[in-house]
Amino acid sequence: MSNAPILLTPGPLTTSLRTRQAMLVDWGSWDRDFNQLTASVCEQLLAILDASASHHCVPLQGSGTFAVEAAIGTLVPRGGKVLVLINGAYGQRLAKICKVLGRRYSTFETAEDQPTTAADVERLLTADAELTHVALIHCETSTGILNPLKAIADVVHSHGKRLIIDAMSSFGALPIDAREVPFEALIAASGKCLEGVPGMGFVFAEKTALAAAEGNSQSLAMDLYDQHAYMAKTGQWRFTPPTHVVAALHEALKQYTEEGGLQARHQRYADNCRTLLNGMAAIGLRSFLPAAIQAPIIVTFHAPDDPRYRFQDFYERVKAKGFILYPGKLTQVETFRVGCIGAVGAQGMQAAVDAVAQVLREMQVHTGTQLLSEAL
Repeated sequence: MSNAPILLTPGPLTTSLRTRQAMLVDWGSWDRDFNQLTASVCEQLLAILDASASHHCVPLQGSGTFAVEAAIGTLVPRGGKVLVLINGAYGQRLAKICKVLGRRYSTFETAEDQPTTAADVERLLTADAELTHVALIHCETSTGILNPLKAIADVVHSHGKRLIIDAMSSFGALPIDAREVPFEALIAASGKCLEGVPGMGFVFAEKTALAAAEGNSQSLAMDLYDQHAYMAKTGQWRFTPPTHVVAALHEALKQYTEEGGLQARHQRYADNCRTLLNGMAAIGLRSFLPAAIQAPIIVTFHAPDDPRYRFQDFYERVKAKGFILYPGKLTQVETFRVGCIGAVGAQGMQAAVDAVAQVLREMQVHTGTQLLSEAL
């Protein structure tokens, strides 16, 4: 495993040896020890948000998208209407979830480098009295853009509406306090900033809203009301749990605490992001977003404007040097993405920048007006 490449992606991501070793034990899905493991994980997750008094943590098998769909399907009544705020692929996916589930929705879309503003939401809520919920992507992973969560949450609350937050790429690294940010649901997953492995989503559902959600879901497996009610009664998952994923997350949360919790995790990722941005700028690669709206989670870079650049060739060459990057997800501009999260520090990020520089030199790709083969 020591020769495995570092995953500079938004998840799955590089995990620590301790986290991987936690998956070497097999657990009985109804066993008391495993039930205690699940309960401990949920308790620790709630503590990150200071949400134990106001919300339940409902874990769910599957990827983060499973949990987003479960939250919409469970918490939005069948007669509800969702305002979906979009500035990237994951906002578009959330709107598609509403469509597939048969929930009424409207969309408000800004450019991929333009955050939604609280003023936008104020205007939209004033114009449409039928809206019951607002759905926001906190950090839009397709670019790394950060949307202004607190300001939007305050506007939604002032209108008496309910906020659903996709915090997949921000939870555990960017500060969110449930005592200060009103929300009905916040959704995240095991394989992101907590540095566990993929396979488990979780929804922080406001207690009174979840209690009122019986019968909303049209799915058996993705009914958060039933999932929570069964777990509260028995301590067990309704259906076969991702036992190894839960064990890995439990171990990852130990390391999260040892590192210093959210503040320390945020600082390491911010250092990674700064090292990445500075290093890539030095070799002529421009980031897509301005620094003011760039979250320290994943950075989108403009591809070099050179016919010799082909992403797949670039990707394979960088991988051979020990780093796995991520393709771009923009429709209008050719880009690639580099994650700042996972069990990696600034030294690793600098090594990745050096590998990118070496690859572009080998490919004889121009960046700006400078030829890397001559400059490095």
